[in-house]
Amino acid sequence: MLSWIRRRTDQVNDADRAVSRAISALPPSPLDTAMKTVSTAANHSMLWFAVAAILAARRGASRKAAARGVLAIAGASATANGLFKPLLPRRRPAASELPAYQTLPNPPTSSSFPSGHAASAAAFATAVAMESPRLGPALAPLAASVAYSRVHVGVHWGSDVLAGAALGSGIALATHRWWPVRRTDEARARPLDAVPELPRGKGLVLVSNQRSGDPDYDPATDLEAALPDAVVVRAAPGRDLDEQLDAAVAERDGWVRAVGVAGGDGSVAAAAAVAGRRDLPLVVVPTGTLNHFARDVGVYDMQEAVDATGAGEAVAVDLGLIDVHPGHGSDPHTGDVVRTRCFLNTASIGSYPELVRLREKWQPRWGKWPAFAAALVVVLRRSEPVQIKVDGRWLAVWFLFVGNGPYHPRGMVPAWRPSLDSGLLDVRWLRADIRFSRLRAVLALVLAALGHSRVYHQREVGVLDVELAVPGMLATDGEVIETAGRYTFRVAERPIPVYRRDEERWTGRHRPFLG
Repeated sequence: MLSWIRRRTDQVNDADRAVSRAISALPPSPLDTAMKTVSTAANHSMLWFAVAAILAARRGASRKAAARGVLAIAGASATANGLFKPLLPRRRPAASELPAYQTLPNPPTSSSFPSGHAASAAAFATAVAMESPRLGPALAPLAASVAYSRVHVGVHWGSDVLAGAALGSGIALATHRWWPVRRTDEARARPLDAVPELPRGKGLVLVSNQRSGDPDYDPATDLEAALPDAVVVRAAPGRDLDEQLDAAVAERDGWVRAVGVAGGDGSVAAAAAVAGRRDLPLVVVPTGTLNHFARDVGVYDMQEAVDATGAGEAVAVDLGLIDVHPGHGSDPHTGDVVRTRCFLNTASIGSYPELVRLREKWQPRWGKWPAFAAALVVVLRRSEPVQIKVDGRWLAVWFLFVGNGPYHPRGMVPAWRPSLDSGLLDVRWLRADIRFSRLRAVLALVLAALGHSRVYHQREVGVLDVELAVPGMLATDGEVIETAGRYTFRVAERPIPVYRRDEERWTGRHRPFLG
C-alpha cells in the first residue's frame, strides 16, 4: 500500500514539475503582468470580498449569493490554511528556477499544499452559482484565472491548485446542509375554480393600512385607480383592522363577493380572519416591509392582485387558528375559550419573536442562515425559560414555534414552507431543562445536526394544546397579540381562497425572487 502511494505521489510530482517547466519556458508577455495582478488582488480574498460587496448591493438572489460566497470562503480558507497546510507540509516551487518576469516580489513561505487562493476562488464561484445560475458562470473565468495565476507566478504546483479548487467547491456545496438553496418564493397550493371574477374590483371591499411598509406611501390612491369599482377603506388609527373591515362588509351585505387588504403580514392575518368568518375569498396586496405571506402565495405587487381578481384565479390556503383560554396550571376553567385568533405564517411562545426580529434585522446584510445563527446566540444568552405543558407533560423550553404548515428544512432553521394547504401544524421547541442546552443548541446548529440534538424537538400535528405555568405572551405573524395561560393551535376545517395569478396563463413578466 505504501509503495503504491509513493508511486502515485512521484507521478504527481513529475507532472507538477513538467507543468512548471512548460510555464517557465513561456516568453515574456502581458499575461505575466495580468497574472501577478490577479494573484495579488486575491490575497486574503480581498478580490472576492469586493465582488461580494457589489453583489450584495442588489436584493434577492444576488445578495444571497454574496452571503453564501463569503460563508464558503470562510470555511475554505480556514480548512485549507488552518488544517491541511500544517498537516501536509510541502515545499513551494523554487523561485530560482523561474524567470524573474513571472515571479512575485514577495512570495509566500507557508506550506504549498493546498492552494488557499484556489480554494477561496472555487468556494466563492461555486457558492454564487448555487444561488444564481446566471452569475456563477460569469465568475468562473475569474476564479479559474486566480487559480492558474498561482502556478504561473511560481508559488504553487499544479496539484496544489487542483486540490485547493476541489476543497473549495466541496465546502461551498456543503453549505447546502446548513442553508438549503431555494429557487422561488412561491409555495405550492391547490388551484380553485369556484371563485368570483371581480372586474375592476366590483364586489371587493379592501382595507388599506398606510402604516405598513413605507411611511411616506399611502397605497389607497393607487388602489382606487387600479380597482375603481372596489370599496377601499383607509385603516383608522386606534381601531382593529379586522373590525373596520368587518364593519365595511356588514354595511354592504349582499354586494360583497371578496375582502382584501393592502399591508404587511399582520394586516393580512387580520383580513384573513374576516375572510374565514364570512366564507369569502381574500385579496392580498403586498405593501408591508417583508410580506412573507404574499411571497409564499406568489403575489408580488398590486398589478398581480388586479390581474388575479379580474380573471377569477385563486388557490386554497390553510388558515391557522388559536383558541385562547383564560386559565393556567391548576385553574379549573382552562376549558373555556375567550377568543379565537388567526395566523397565516407562524405563531410562537417564548423568545422566538425576539429571535425573528433580530434575524430579520440582520438578514439583509448577512443572509438568512448566518443572521439566524447570530440571533440564536444572542437570544439564548438573554432569554429565560418558559414552563409549558404539552401532551400532559411539563417542559422548560426556550421557545415554542408553531408553523401554519410544515416548514423546511426539517431539523434545522424553519426557513420556508413548500405548500400552503397541508392541513398540518409544524411544531418545534428548544428545551431548556437539559444541561448545557444553550451550548448544545448552538453547537448542533453550527454542525448542521440540530435535528439530532436532544434539546430540539419537532413534529407535525393537526391540533396542539399548550398550557403555561405562568401566563405568557403569544406572537403571531411577527406581532405580539395575546397573554394567556393556555392556547390550542389548530387548522381551520376549510381553507380560504386567496387570489393568485395562474402563471401558466400569464407570460412575459419578470418574476422576482427575494429569498
